[in-house]
Parts: sequence; C-alpha cells; structure tokens
Amino acid sequence: MLSPEYIVGLTDGEGSFNVYLRQRPAKSKPCNYNVACHYYIKMIESELPLLKEVCRFMDCGKVYFQKEKRKNHHDCYRFEVSGLKQIREKVIPFFKRYKLQSPNKKRDFELFCQIVSMVEAKKHLNKNGWKKIQKLKEKMHNNTGKLHI
Repeated sequence: MLSPEYIVGLTDGEGSFNVYLRQRPAKSKPCNYNVACHYYIKMIESELPLLKEVCRFMDCGKVYFQKEKRKNHHDCYRFEVSGLKQIREKVIPFFKRYKLQSPNKKRDFELFCQIVSMVEAKKHLNKNGWKKIQKLKEKMHNNTGKLHI
C-alpha cells in the first residue's frame, strides 16, 4: 500500500509540474491563447505496476506508454493528470497537505498553482494575463532566479 509520503518522494525524484502554452492564429477562435497544465511521474517499464498504484491512490489521471525519441532517453510509462478539474481538486490539495521536499520541485509547484489559479479565473484569455502566465512559466524548472510571490 502506498503512502502519501511515498508519492511525494516519487514526485520529488521522478515527477514534474508542467505548463504548456500555445498561441493559435488570431482568426482560429475568439480566444487564441491556450494553457495546458500537467502533473506527471515518468518511470521505466518495470515500474509500471507502481504507476498504476499511484493512479489508484490519487484517484485521478491515467497511465500510458511514452515513446521516447530523444537521444540518451528511454521509452517509459507515465502517470499523468492533465484535466484542470482533477488538478484543482486532487493534485493541488494533495501537495499542499503533503509537502514536497526538493526546493526546486516546491518552487515549480508554487508557480504551477499560481498559473492554475489564473487559468481558472480565465486570466489567460487576455493579453496581460497571458504575459503574466508566460513569465511565471519561464521561472519553472530552474530557468530563472528566486520566486517572488
């Protein structure tokens, strides 16, 4: 049986909080800004049963095979939560209750939470909100200095 602390450890070591930004051509839709928020843990095939346990424990997300095309990387399996509702209702409360230990992962999670809040408030639909989200995303994954909240 998994514990919350074990999942925190897996996330500190093998997990990630990611935000993908895409700007569509202006004429494609009334709003041309798209923000996708993802939480995932990636592991090798022999750890597939563990990822399935994580999925059951978290009661959200899915597990799937990820073909890797980059050099020096291997095919893997991925537990991923990408729905905003599941992120808001399951992932964020979990990691607010059970704290990450890695300073970098903590920082990424804090930025991730800010971005999710902005998307929920539909701030990504205007240019100013979009730019703020871009700046927050740029701070993720050790790309810039300290987080200023």
